[in-house]
Formats: sequence, C-alpha cells, structure tokens
Amino acid sequence: MQRLTTPFGFRSTAADVARDIDLAGKRIVITGGAGGIGVETARALAGAGAQVTLAVRRPEAALAVAEALRRDTGNPAIGVRPLDVSDLRSVRAFVDDWAGPLHVLINNAGIMAVPELGRTAQGFELQFGTNYLGHFALAMGLHRHLAAADGARVVSVSSSGHFFSPVIFDDLGFDFVPYTPIGAYGQSKSATALLAVGITGRWADDGILSNALNPGAIATGLQKHSGGLKTPVERRKTPEQGAATTVLLAASPLLDGIGGRYFEDCNEAVQVARRPTDFSGGYAGYALDPANADRLWDMSLRMVEDAAA
Repeated sequence: MQRLTTPFGFRSTAADVARDIDLAGKRIVITGGAGGIGVETARALAGAGAQVTLAVRRPEAALAVAEALRRDTGNPAIGVRPLDVSDLRSVRAFVDDWAGPLHVLINNAGIMAVPELGRTAQGFELQFGTNYLGHFALAMGLHRHLAAADGARVVSVSSSGHFFSPVIFDDLGFDFVPYTPIGAYGQSKSATALLAVGITGRWADDGILSNALNPGAIATGLQKHSGGLKTPVERRKTPEQGAATTVLLAASPLLDGIGGRYFEDCNEAVQVARRPTDFSGGYAGYALDPANADRLWDMSLRMVEDAAA
C-alpha cells in the first residue's frame, strides 16, 4: 500500500487545506467543536460552505462561538447541539434527535491526563469512555445517517500520546494495572486510531470510510492537567495549523477512497519500531492492527449494549 502524501505539511493551516473546496450541501458534526482546534476546524469547513453542527457539553457557552463563526465565515448554517460523549445517555439523545444524511462526523472532543482514576456515568474509565467509547457509540448510532450520505467520512482525532500505551484489553478500566494519567490517555488514543480501522473494515460497503490523525502539539485547554506543552517550540503548532489535518481528512478530495490510515502534518504517517524521543512522529503498529481493531470493536459493542440494558 503506497503512502499517501499531499502538497500540505507541518505549517499548513486549516484554511490552506480548505481553499478551493466546495462543501455546499454537506452536513458535518464536530464533537467539542467550540474550543481548541475544534473551533478552527469548524471555521474552515463552514467557510467552505458546509452546514456545521457543534456538538458540545456546554451548549450555552458555545452559542457565542457559533455566532462569531457565522459572522466570520458569512455562513449562517452553524448550529449548536448538546452532547456529552462521556455519558452514553447523552449520546443516545443526540442520535435520536438527528435526522437526515450526515456527510462527515469528526470525533474531536477529548480530555487528557486526568490526575486521578475517574469513571463515566456508566462506570467506564473516564479517558477511555470520553475519548473513545462515547465516540464509538456516536458513530454506531449515526451509522444509518452516514450511510445515507453516499460517501461519508468519519474522522477521529488521535494523538502521539497513543505511543504511551496500547489498548489493555484485559484491563480497560485499570482494575488491576496501576492507573497512570498518561497511560490511560495513551490507551484511549490508541483505541481512537483503531476505531478508524474498524469503521473502514465494516462500513466501506456502505460508503463510509474513516481515518485517524495526530493534530500535533497545540497549546489549548487540553493540557490543563499535564502542566502545559513539553514539546520544543519549533515543533509546536497554532490552532489553525493543528486543525489542518482534520480538515484534510474531512473534506479534501485527495482522501477519496482512503480509509483505515493514520495521518499527521497533512500526510500519512510512517509506522515506527519504537516510541520516538525526538518528537519526530509516526505511529505504533498496534494502533492500526486489524486484529486489535476487531477485538476492540466486539468489546465495545458489548460495553455499550450492557450499559443500555
């Protein structure tokens, strides 16, 4: 399989990627779309003409963001809907309220390095439940709407943090393995990458493809528990640059027919044999392994079904 490269790179912005793309008539959902790189993702996609829904935990606070985006882009089709991906009841409510085709689902919301072992409303480890399982349930619930779009994309925001842990299948909730904030974050981001593999493998015949990405090191509220960015200044990005790879996977015709892969700096990443210590990027094989994706998918189905029982 040939590695996919594009004319864009580390310094490219979301606006650079979206330039000359026409998304009129496309409907896009961005979880966590009112903060961090989610705002810049929404700005670029709305600027290209898409109907954008900011799916957020605090919709009242997001209303001002949506209004500013409408003003900045000249696109009135930017709305806000409540969604807390850490609570599967909220996910079900969002799904039940959605009508019509959905062209792009962007799994952007997330938390990082929560200091103490926490649990979601349904009892799952907090980072796994928020960053991965809620998005899995969201994609499952929206499947028929994505299929109705006749060529939908699901974009999952992973991280170089996936290097810090594979999915620990025998102890997802840290009931035996000692909890570490970065280990739990790593597991959740490995799971997020595997979601792209699982969706592509199962839903490609429905016209639905999925890819995962590392947005890079961007100073946002995500690092509030980790003491800020540790990445060298020359390897950091602005939010506009951090949103570029998401926009590429969501909207660029360069990604037509491409699924189950992992991208960074607007290009397909390279698998590495060990965790890099020089911030050079890449991905670990376990994060795109089809067998891991199958095992995680089956476990996730049971977890969501048991939570709904």
